[in-house]
Amino acid sequence: MDSIKQSVLNIGTLGHIDHGKTSLVKALTNQWTDRDSESLKRNMTIKLGYADTIIRVCEDSKGEKLYTIKEKCEKCAKPTAPLIRISILDAPGHETLMATAIASANIINAIIFVIAANEPCPMPQTKEHLMIINLLGIKDVIIVQTKIDIVGEEAAKKSYNEIKAFIKGSVIENAPIIPVVSTKNINMDVLLKKIVELPRPKFDESMKPFMYIARSFDVNKPGKKIKDLVGGVIGGTLVRGKLKLGDTLEIRPGIRTQNQKRESYKPILTKIVSIDNGEDKLEEALPGGLIGISTTMDPAFTKADGLVGNVAGAPDSLPPVISSIKFTYKSLNRDDVADNAFSVNEPIILSIGTLTLVGYIEKAKKANLEVTLKHPVCADKGQKIAIMRNINKRWRLTGYAII
Repeated sequence: MDSIKQSVLNIGTLGHIDHGKTSLVKALTNQWTDRDSESLKRNMTIKLGYADTIIRVCEDSKGEKLYTIKEKCEKCAKPTAPLIRISILDAPGHETLMATAIASANIINAIIFVIAANEPCPMPQTKEHLMIINLLGIKDVIIVQTKIDIVGEEAAKKSYNEIKAFIKGSVIENAPIIPVVSTKNINMDVLLKKIVELPRPKFDESMKPFMYIARSFDVNKPGKKIKDLVGGVIGGTLVRGKLKLGDTLEIRPGIRTQNQKRESYKPILTKIVSIDNGEDKLEEALPGGLIGISTTMDPAFTKADGLVGNVAGAPDSLPPVISSIKFTYKSLNRDDVADNAFSVNEPIILSIGTLTLVGYIEKAKKANLEVTLKHPVCADKGQKIAIMRNINKRWRLTGYAII
């Protein structure tokens, strides 16, 4: 697969609210990722934003390279050479929307950690996002120091030292810190170079395909004639195997069955009509990056992100659908959150794959928990999950577990 046709990396953005994540993504991709109307109205990211970009390079006669996303070099106006395509996921920073940020972290290969110079470090969500990075063990992290243009040189240096002290002892202690002014394209070439140097994940294409669904759509416009309707679209990341046009997909847990006292779901079987990366049509999809898949399924199933949290793959190859799980809870030992014992019927929020859902404690024996899920989930043993608890009427990230 041509690395320019399909993304080879999923890069997430994390950081405190209003630290400039979405503006940075705009500078990297020339796209504004807050497409959700509620996000636009409230001026913050709620749903997971995403955009693809191709990183290009121009090399002068002295061998010096300039990295850019533009087709013509800003310095010499010569055509630039494409290097790689990447997908960038813009996760919410606001504390009440942490579950979406946690869910997005399950499908990313590297992180751009945004920290603004005009506020003390760490801010509340800056601390929590570092917990996510440590929790998931993501070591390929680039720290981007934003808003240096509004604080002055001395304050920017002070902020840099605060960042260094903040990450000391963490999994990203040696991560590069790059100051940028994204709105004026200052130092963006340095950031692009660091992204190009990130290690590319290795995938097993020979395995049965397995895809996390992060978005789903009904692309039919109101009033469209029945004969012209097209099937639902799913978007997400293939983590193993490969998919081709015409392949049959199974989606689990699928759709909720009606008229039953106990909630249950039925898997969906559908065929792949087309595959795209947002711009180009693909004959096949390999692991890496975000892809969109048009199918033959009823678009009512995919409307308004209706299938987010589901997984897709070859029929009869997906993990089991479960309604309860057992695990040993591992606390993050936060100094700002009381580590109280769990109680029976206590609600918790779990992030499993790209699904964020509520569970209720069925049994609790110290750290060994049995949890009934509000909705069934397709998950396998050994999968890492993030756990949030309601502390003083606020949902806080407090720990993790292995299924």
